Amino acid sequence: MRELALNILDIVENSVKAKSTEIIIGIKVLDNILTISIKDNGCGMNSEVLQKIVDPYFTSRSTRKVGLGVPLFKMASENSGGNFSITSTEGVGTEVKATFVVDNIDRPPLGDIASTFSDLIYLDSSIRYILNFSVGTNSFTVDTNEIKNKLQEVPIDEYEVIKFIESMINENIMEISGGYL
Repeated sequence: MRELALNILDIVENSVKAKSTEIIIGIKVLDNILTISIKDNGCGMNSEVLQKIVDPYFTSRSTRKVGLGVPLFKMASENSGGNFSITSTEGVGTEVKATFVVDNIDRPPLGDIASTFSDLIYLDSSIRYILNFSVGTNSFTVDTNEIKNKLQEVPIDEYEVIKFIESMINENIMEISGGYL
């Protein structure tokens, strides 16, 4: 994938299929290391599936014979001098974590996190999505439950609300990162 935001979208789609009700996306830059984590409270995986999940020729889907999302995310991380891990417990959930060396020439750009987050809301607005974004000591959090509480009767997946959320995320990213990711 050409940008990390697309990897995040792919991993979160797996979390949605695992019947997660809460998905936390963490994006952190500290000391030239970009860390991306996706944690869910879905059905989790047993140890056998967990060992196979990084194999591009393994998939639990019946619609195709390969599963490239996790292996491509792992490869992007390792190609940029970073590390990759995935932990899972059946009935509890899964966490995927990848690190990237920020100034490594092989690190894909972060991409459009704001659009990715809004796409997730469209994908399933009943799920609680939390985005934690930090660069150094500066950070912000977007929590769809908090937004829903403020909106009261207005659906979070209405076009105007989605555009506002995208704008808010983009402004915060620019403010704390200077747009260099």
